[in-house]
Amino acid sequence: MIEILNAAEVAKARVTGRLVADILQAMKKRATVGTNLLEIDQWTGQMIKEAGAESCYIDYAPSFGRGPFGHYICTGVNDAVLHGLPHDYELQDGDLLSLDLAVSKDGIAADSAISFIVGDSRPAESVKLIEATERALAAGIAAARPGAKIGDLSYAIGTVLSEAGYPVNTEFGGHGIGSTMHQDPHIPNTGRPGRGYVLQPGLMLALEPWVMADTDQLTFDADGWTLRSKTGARSAHSEHTVIITDDGAEILTLPTAS
Repeated sequence: MIEILNAAEVAKARVTGRLVADILQAMKKRATVGTNLLEIDQWTGQMIKEAGAESCYIDYAPSFGRGPFGHYICTGVNDAVLHGLPHDYELQDGDLLSLDLAVSKDGIAADSAISFIVGDSRPAESVKLIEATERALAAGIAAARPGAKIGDLSYAIGTVLSEAGYPVNTEFGGHGIGSTMHQDPHIPNTGRPGRGYVLQPGLMLALEPWVMADTDQLTFDADGWTLRSKTGARSAHSEHTVIITDDGAEILTLPTAS
């Protein structure tokens, strides 16, 4: 299913997007050395409920998972890059933490992810990973405009990631979003320009470049959800929800303070 949002729905999407971004920034501030991943999940749930919104993850049960996700936020530490199931783990100095959050409010969803380093350490490889995904995200957004094709976005994202020296996995990538969290079209993190669905105003997309330091192969944890790099290498993940406008793309998942 591909949805084209009307003006009223876009206005709702702006509210949901800011909420997602504000929660992620709040969790980033709280994620200090010694913070438990289950605390981050609890705090996220409280903020969602206080905003009168709903989690897109609690009842999320796709074919690749093991039953409903059952938590409010994805928490990936170091080599855990996607669908990180919150568990009893206290963050350590130098951990690379990826937080991925999708929320629905007034019938419209938004999805975003950030990666950052916990504590005072700044491991060079972790910094490089994070910066590469952020640059790739910016490139994908810059390529998003009416008349462009999905392949143009994939090519822009993949070019940045490949030039940074990272192999690119295409199993999981960006996606359409609207009244539900995951919709068509799928947006691989690399591809050929000039191919695929033609973008039009009102189309909402979640773009999410992610990479692992030395592999494009994933492995599942025993929890049936958490996806890690097969080699144990560190990983990073950046994501924004955008709406296609008459002349480009508007980022919806920017925090209120920005």
